[in-house]
Formats: sequence, C-alpha cells, structure tokens
Amino acid sequence: MNALLELLGDRGRVDVEEAATALEVSAATMRRDMDALAEQQLLTRTRGGAVLSSVAYDLPIRYKHAHRSEEKEAVAKAAAKLVERGDVVGLSGGTTTTAIARVLATRPDFAEAGPQPHLTIVTNSLNIANELAVRPQIKIVLTGGVAHSRSFELVGPFSELVLQQISIDIAFIGANGMDPRMGATVHDEAEARVNRLMAERARRAVVVADSSKIGERCFARVGDADVFDTFITDNGAKESTRREFAERGLKVVTARLSVGE
Repeated sequence: MNALLELLGDRGRVDVEEAATALEVSAATMRRDMDALAEQQLLTRTRGGAVLSSVAYDLPIRYKHAHRSEEKEAVAKAAAKLVERGDVVGLSGGTTTTAIARVLATRPDFAEAGPQPHLTIVTNSLNIANELAVRPQIKIVLTGGVAHSRSFELVGPFSELVLQQISIDIAFIGANGMDPRMGATVHDEAEARVNRLMAERARRAVVVADSSKIGERCFARVGDADVFDTFITDNGAKESTRREFAERGLKVVTARLSVGE
C-alpha cells in the first residue's frame, strides 16, 4: 500500500492494470488495496483505477518518503555540511528535513561516545524526534503543540511558546513550494507560522526543497530573503531560476546527485 501511494503521488492517477504491473502484484490484489486506501480517504477510486483524494492534498509523510529520494538525499548531504559539532539545529517537518536528520544522525563526529551530546536538534516533527530519540549523543528538543495528521508536525500556541524561549544556530525549513517572488510556501497556515518562527529564532535560516517544488505556490507563505539567507536544492533547478532567487537575496546552493543516481 505504501508503494501504491508513492506511485500515485508521483503520477496523480493510475489504473488497476498499470499499478499491478508496476508493483508486481495481481490485479485482484491491487483492487483490494485501492479499496482499502479509499476507505481511509487516501485515494479516490475511479472506474478502473484511482486518483489522489481531494482530501489528501498532502500525503502523510510515511507514504511519500521515497518520492524523489535521490534528490532529497543530495540536498540533505549538502545541508549537513553546514552543521558543526555543538550546534543547535532546528528542523521543521517534511521529507527533506527528515533526510537531513538521518544524515546528521549517522555522521561519525556526532556518534562518538562522550559525557555530553554533540548536537542538539530542535524540531516540531514527531517522526524526526522518534527516529533520533534513540541516539544518545544527540539531544532532542521537541516543541509542544497539536499534531498535524498529514505532516506529523506539531503546530499552534504551545509550539510557539517553546520556540520563543530558545536560540538556534542553524534552522533547516522544508517547503511544499518555492517561488522566486512568493518565497517558501506550505499548505497549512499553522505550519507556516511555526516554520517561520523557527527560522526567525535561528542565527542562520536555510530553506531546503528539491527542484520539483520550484515554481510552486502553496496556500501559506513562510518567507523568502526576509527570513532565509540560503536556499539548498538539487541540480534539477534551471540556471535562470537560480539567478532569480539570487537576485532576490538568497544564496542558492546546488546539491549534486552522485554518479549513477
């Protein structure tokens, strides 16, 4: 079912035979799984197939972790290079920031045994906190708040209260859309507010998004050069677009995909 939702998230619409062939299952199995996901309102059944549900404008993070995974990994590695031992790092929710968390968690200099944590992660993401909580050399600070069912982010006044009391060295903020004029945007206004506050509490704020998000405008604006100084994306971004971001005050870092990816 995870693979089906990832396929649907990539294509927007699939028919039963197409999905069954792609995922190497029988058509009967595919129909059954589509029906089960339709009951959860994660897709809408059509005659002979399925489309993304109008309710599920943003698939839960557990269902889209593999979409453009190579690009996200490249962005994550470039972002992690900006982090130094002892830093306090802010991470918003999202698949790209989750990839950053995983890269940081496996860095040898952060994994060394010692009496004190080598890194502090401040996040409003339940899944990031869950993954990193088992790492004794990384201190996890989870903001309070109300859990957003689709992104696993904590939002609301309790999140803001915690963020207002702390200082962050570098924050990495994910975005659903990244437009040269609009800046970073997300689907939900509560997420936008918390993400912006996290960026404002940091000495350096970096927006991270793979190139498929460039040119997209979502409902709620997080900010552009008024809160961010750097934008990290992959090498799928056009040179003209990168120049446009730079002209508006953002340093653009292009993460190169590894050979063979």
